[in-house]
Amino acid sequence: MNPHSAKRQRLFAALSAVFLTNAIIAEVIGVKIFSAEEALGLPPAQLPIFGYSMDFNLTAGVLLWPFVFITSDLINEYFGKSGVKIISCLAAGCIAYAFLMIFISIRLPPSPWWTQAFAHDREGNPFNVDFAFGQVLGQGLRIILGSLTAFLAGQLVDVFIFAQIRKRTGEKWLWLRATGSTLVSQCIDSFAVLFVAFYGTYSSTQLLAIGVTNYIYKFFIALLLTPLLYIGHYFIDKYLDDKNSIHKA
Repeated sequence: MNPHSAKRQRLFAALSAVFLTNAIIAEVIGVKIFSAEEALGLPPAQLPIFGYSMDFNLTAGVLLWPFVFITSDLINEYFGKSGVKIISCLAAGCIAYAFLMIFISIRLPPSPWWTQAFAHDREGNPFNVDFAFGQVLGQGLRIILGSLTAFLAGQLVDVFIFAQIRKRTGEKWLWLRATGSTLVSQCIDSFAVLFVAFYGTYSSTQLLAIGVTNYIYKFFIALLLTPLLYIGHYFIDKYLDDKNSIHKA
């Protein structure tokens, strides 16, 4: 194997590791809902959307998903859509496996020593650590199915849009194909997970309002993180010693 091929293999392994790690962690921590406004010290947004007054109450997973899509775009740029499809299917399998192991662990009988050791919280109030474990890590089957569906749909759309823009612009305008594909795929992701996981539980109008709120956040984050693509390209080209960089403004 020549040195360049070895470097490309190591690069694919490193990008895949970043992609998989962020995707799996995002799914696990996604059970927590946080207030973006409070985190930034801002008042509630109270946006009027489809008759609802919406604040930015977001799943903690949104902190990591933009990096998943950025890594996906870098893999697409250097290894093509086949590379993205391989790592996307692998990620979906790893996420499903992680949820299976969590499901099994929740149903394991707790040790009396463990429940007694954590029978009270820091203030001395009664505390059921086994119940808390299940509540924090456990997610409903529809939520898991919705997450996986949204993830795969978003990735496939991202790959398609990326390829279509690149076909029309050539090697120019990295920001357009990367950010454009991410904005479209994030839109699919934002609404797919809600309708698969919660359709019938909440009204369609309410799901649309939540989806719009989530997408507004993802839209601006995707724009803000666009410079990271150029930084990633710079260091990858240096690592590969690419004299004819594919990255052009």
